[in-house]
Amino acid sequence: MTALGWFQILLFAALVVAVTRPLGGFMTRVFTGERTVLTPLLRPVERGLYRLAGVDETAEQHWTAYAVAMLLFSAAGMLLLYVMQRVQDALPFNPAGMTDVPADLAFNTAASFITNTNWQNYGGESTMAYLVQMAGLTVHNTVSAATGIALAVALVRGFARSSARTVGNFWVDVTRCTLYVLLPICVVYALFLVWQGVPQTLGAYVDATTLEGAKQTIALGPVASQEAIKMLGTNGGGFFNANSAHPFENPNALTNLVQMVSIFALGAGLTNLFGRMVGDERQGWAILAAMGVLFFAGVAVAYWAEAQGNPAFAALGVDPAAGNMEGKETRFGVALSALFATVTTAASCGAVNAMHDSFMPLGGMVPLINMMLGEIIIGGVGAGLYGMLLFAIVALFVAGLMVGRTPEYLGKKLEAREVKMTMLAVLCLPLMMLGWTAVAVVLDTGTASMANAGPHGFSEALYAYVSGAANNGSAFAGLTGNTLWYNLTIGMAMLVGRFFVIIPMLAIAGSLAAKKRAVASAGTFPTHDALFVGLLVGVILIVGGLTFFPALALGPVVEHLAMNAGTLF
Repeated sequence: MTALGWFQILLFAALVVAVTRPLGGFMTRVFTGERTVLTPLLRPVERGLYRLAGVDETAEQHWTAYAVAMLLFSAAGMLLLYVMQRVQDALPFNPAGMTDVPADLAFNTAASFITNTNWQNYGGESTMAYLVQMAGLTVHNTVSAATGIALAVALVRGFARSSARTVGNFWVDVTRCTLYVLLPICVVYALFLVWQGVPQTLGAYVDATTLEGAKQTIALGPVASQEAIKMLGTNGGGFFNANSAHPFENPNALTNLVQMVSIFALGAGLTNLFGRMVGDERQGWAILAAMGVLFFAGVAVAYWAEAQGNPAFAALGVDPAAGNMEGKETRFGVALSALFATVTTAASCGAVNAMHDSFMPLGGMVPLINMMLGEIIIGGVGAGLYGMLLFAIVALFVAGLMVGRTPEYLGKKLEAREVKMTMLAVLCLPLMMLGWTAVAVVLDTGTASMANAGPHGFSEALYAYVSGAANNGSAFAGLTGNTLWYNLTIGMAMLVGRFFVIIPMLAIAGSLAAKKRAVASAGTFPTHDALFVGLLVGVILIVGGLTFFPALALGPVVEHLAMNAGTLF
């Protein structure tokens, strides 16, 4: 580890903190219907969209109606994306002549993009035509992100309101998020990427002749527009197979920094929105602080592990001083590769710039832990906030039991209904992650896709299902996922990991909104100070450790011990 490496990490963190409050304030005004700098330009468009869709923006929804609207919207989007892939050979804007996508892969991809997972069992430049990339994948990158933010805002309203029957209007929330937040930023963002060298064209792929006289096809396309929302919306569905390791998606150190900051920006801003909407910004900073503690712990472990170098190379006379550079982008080095891996797996974005399969065992364990915890360290846009708030309910419930007092959070009593719904949301993730992994590693259809045996092969399968169920989308790279078995099972894990968390969360939002706000007293547990941050982090680590430690011990930990003992798998 070097001083320069830590400076880069701290610079990234400082930039995220710097944009948190401005973005939080702007999004608060958007979702409360207040005037913003974009209102004169976009308000007529917003009203026109409501008239076209037959939506009454003044009519709010009970949590059940909000959930039904979200489910119908997601189902329709998934079906449309599936059909587009299945008939892409007949669609326009297909200069490379891409054929129709097979049924199982089309299902996996449709489930992936509608759940904001963006797991890719395909190479984008060799599988998807321009129209599917633009009107299919890029659009779903946008609306899935908008859906996640809208859902988080609905939960925040549950804490902010008193004796209310509604949590907002799903159609209004998604429209405002897309129109006022995502699209304006992405227009500027895409132009910045084009300026830095990212392609944005509908022209055909270009053939070039190498120095050896061989023919090379250089893939181009509408990359910048997809890249912008891919990063801002914490999607990770890249235009190219190599994702952000590809120079056409991530040309230089400046774009690398901007992409990392944009992954965290909206998620961090939502913590400030939470504080503003509940009437106490300190509450939002406390949530962000808990996220920050977990983030720095993870990036420190990953950076340390990758900086040590591979002990297996020592016998070959390779100098370990440069660290473990296998599978890394030499343009960015060990520190930024470790940071990028931590950021993308903490924020539900599979836009890797290094192969996680080539990380050292403990370095690769950090992305696994981030995803196993439900990606609450900033997390996917919206998903990170409501995931952290679910853990806050668990933490305060435990604290209440310890002192013999009815738990409460922000003046809302946390009773049996809220705790039951919270546990349902929290426990569905390990069921999908560990359950499918257990089945895959004992069936020939699962093990046949593993490139390695032993703990590393186990970690390949574990990582795939963890990434899918956590709606992350990054891949371990050693697993051949484009098979009937993995396309179907990971697809199901993605759907359960998204919607079996959302529905209980919305039930909690509706229950909290209907409650009266209790007046704080001397016995009220403070939720805006270091004590609360410590409690929250502690409960998260205990729950995560009890739930996932056996799986981690079988994979990265065992492999780390074996590698340092001189045994390779």
